Amino acid sequence: MNIVVGVTGGIAAYKTVHLVRLLIKAGHDVTVIPTDDALRFVGAPTWEAISRNPVTTSVHDDVAKVRHVALGQAAELVIIAPATANTIAKMTAGLADDLLGTTLLATTAPVAIAPAMHTGMWRHPATQANIRVLRERGVHVLGPGDGELTGGDSGPGRMLEPEDIVESALALLAPQDLAGLRVVVSAGGTREPIDPVRFLGNRSSGKQGVALAAEAAARGAMVDLVAANIAADVLAGARHPHIRVHPVGTAAQLGEAMRDAAASATVVIMTAAVADYRPASASDQKLTKEDGALTSIDLVENEDIVAGLAASRPHGQIIVAFAAETLRDPEERRERARRKRERKGVDLLAVNLADADHGFEKPDNAVEIIGAEGAVVASAEGSKREVARVIWDAVRAARR
Repeated sequence: MNIVVGVTGGIAAYKTVHLVRLLIKAGHDVTVIPTDDALRFVGAPTWEAISRNPVTTSVHDDVAKVRHVALGQAAELVIIAPATANTIAKMTAGLADDLLGTTLLATTAPVAIAPAMHTGMWRHPATQANIRVLRERGVHVLGPGDGELTGGDSGPGRMLEPEDIVESALALLAPQDLAGLRVVVSAGGTREPIDPVRFLGNRSSGKQGVALAAEAAARGAMVDLVAANIAADVLAGARHPHIRVHPVGTAAQLGEAMRDAAASATVVIMTAAVADYRPASASDQKLTKEDGALTSIDLVENEDIVAGLAASRPHGQIIVAFAAETLRDPEERRERARRKRERKGVDLLAVNLADADHGFEKPDNAVEIIGAEGAVVASAEGSKREVARVIWDAVRAARR
């Protein structure tokens, strides 16, 4: 695939070197178009070495080949990372005073931008108005993330990580094979309060559920994402006009939100890690060791949300459940997953290995998908977005 990567003058440009490397390793032909300011952060020799293509900022180079138009016409995807506030403003105005500007005006390919700037600049009404205009024109805005910024400040404005940008940008070319579907995905981990400062919970980050929601939206589905205690930087991956986020905290809240959303859904995927038990009562005051209240906690069982959804599903609805296992033997994991699929009454069950390299809080996952009669209908290992693609392929096959 011919991909143009525009680099603008922000400190996050150093991350874009890795982004280009990821695209090259995936087999794509990448042309880097930096701005003059971008070259103050990372020089042209670096971009040429990593992309294996010549680099220039000027419309006056290689005029005979009409390079300022040809690059945009040949591109199948354009990624701008980082996209500074200045570049976003210039894109909105349609300015073309350098090679990147003319390329953006000449291209009909999907364009994705990864904003990177100080929080104050991102929140400024001018920047927000520019972002709205670009979105209306079909530009895909990836992020920004929320976290530590240059200078010690913190907040929204941090450029997403290269791996996330690559996955989201390439997903723009995904087939629209889920168009017309309304799907519900739960993600994250529930927290059951013990007192105002403590809770029973788990280590689920929500990354797999967010990846499933993002993949479904990229393939044309309308998505309700029920998000249980997901960090802002992870949830940023679900920013898409086809995704509605419903934040929840406890298992009871998640169950209520899932029942409401699932009533009109074609597909339900239960990725959230739901606490099996909750304290029988939560104290409204902090419990202390002095009063001995922490030596034991009475627990009551939470409802089995996915089993309840399966038992009351509308006709034709597909339901997918997840099961995290630490069993090292693959056949033991499959047998336990088969029993769980039967017990919960779901169509598909994705059993994922939770170990030092996969599962909770990790960027990668490894799953096997158990279908009818206990057969392994698909398997996947890799990034959580790659796993999400395989799961949605399995859902499409189940619907057929």
